[in-house]
Amino acid sequence: MADDRNATLVGARRAARRGAPTSGSGAARWAHGSRPLAAVAAAFTVAQLVLVGPGLGLGWDETVYVSQISAQAPPAFFSAPRARGVSLLVAPVTSWSTSTELLRVHLAVLSGLGLHLALRVWRPFFPPRVLAAAGALFASLWVTLFYGPAAMPNLWVAIGALACVGCFLRARADRADRTALWGVAAGAALMAWMRPTDAVWTALPLLVLLIPARSGRLALALLAGLATGGGQWIAEAYLSHGGLGRRLSEASRIQGGLGWHVAVDDQLRGLVGRTLCRPCTGPLPDPVIVAWWCLLPLAAAAALAVAARARRTTPTLLPLACAATAAVPYLFLIGYAAPRFLLPVYALLAVPVADALSHLVTAPGGRVRPVAAGLLALGLAGHLAVQYVVLDRVVDRTAADRRDWARTAADLHRFGVRPPCLVTGTEAVPVAYYAGCASANPRGHNANTTEAGIARTADRIPTAALSPPGGPPPPYARGWRTRPSAGLDLHLAPSPPGDRTR
Repeated sequence: MADDRNATLVGARRAARRGAPTSGSGAARWAHGSRPLAAVAAAFTVAQLVLVGPGLGLGWDETVYVSQISAQAPPAFFSAPRARGVSLLVAPVTSWSTSTELLRVHLAVLSGLGLHLALRVWRPFFPPRVLAAAGALFASLWVTLFYGPAAMPNLWVAIGALACVGCFLRARADRADRTALWGVAAGAALMAWMRPTDAVWTALPLLVLLIPARSGRLALALLAGLATGGGQWIAEAYLSHGGLGRRLSEASRIQGGLGWHVAVDDQLRGLVGRTLCRPCTGPLPDPVIVAWWCLLPLAAAAALAVAARARRTTPTLLPLACAATAAVPYLFLIGYAAPRFLLPVYALLAVPVADALSHLVTAPGGRVRPVAAGLLALGLAGHLAVQYVVLDRVVDRTAADRRDWARTAADLHRFGVRPPCLVTGTEAVPVAYYAGCASANPRGHNANTTEAGIARTADRIPTAALSPPGGPPPPYARGWRTRPSAGLDLHLAPSPPGDRTR
């Protein structure tokens, strides 16, 4: 009996590797099983465009990534922790267009497609209804919806992690599955292109599992993927940061000094809709907002119990282990929080949790338990309501901030600061992008020039320094004209020789 089950599972995996089953009825079942996943992915894409909207302006970090390959503005300073994956992802749009709407649609479609492909990888191990539920659980979180159409790396680390772990399981179960090997490499490369350190933390259980397995091809696929994605980041470390150790040290400094920091409560505070909780102070959110997060460990334990009872522990245990290692740096090694940091954790937990919920409402023989199903539906409805209330607040608040940046950029143009130009000071990076200017600062995490360098630039091109309203200008801007703008003071350098626009 066990041999029959193993042969059936290997046959299913080989069919999945080929992309379709051999029989006509099998092909129909395969197509029917793919429809729920496609429906979830399509709904995810549509929900991003409806609930977040293609017109939402770019955020601070987004302007850094987008400006690297942009028709809008010169490249912003690229600090040590950042990787180039997002810039490459958006380049098909940003290299020739300045349309934020087009960029949002591009990213929403790609994220929906990426989620669909990552879920399909798991079909040999879980039925379509479980995978569709997993996709819906992950895609309905406010943080997933908000960052789906965003030019940010974390959702793509999550998609890469989900695909990589699923393909790893398939390749380990069927050594002839070459497609799965390519999937392992592609998923690892995607993670490393986006955030190399996150890729290493997430892949740790996979690397440990390879030690006794002695699977050379699988190890090569995983390591080649990590090297392909992280190779550029490492090369850039030696070319621009004085070596890998120096870059890692600088990245740690920018993030407040990596070390033992219990940031669990910080992550809880971020769930209320604080996209960056730094410093992370104030009371904890209402229990209704954080309930789902606190229930995740219990759901993971239930998933593992279900898998052990069904004697298929590995497909559940491995994503749980990868989720645990991916969470370590953001729960225990960093002194602040952002909800997007844990997106890979939520993606990897989604499949086991969905499997546990499926067993909760399904009795032996496939019958639905009406009471359990009703209670679960009620709980999920309340969860969705909370997620969308938080999402609505986040979108409103961030849209207002980004409209202020756009108004400041318009004021700069009105006062004669037009490309080619330079913006420095408070919030210089996003405002400069909106204005089409270069950005520079002589101090702080984005220090990329000196005060003397700014003064020399101001003699050649229109230059402005930004400061909080009513505050003193930066030392190099003393004596410059001051004009108020949207929540900022603009300090305008004297017009360069030959410039009569101001």
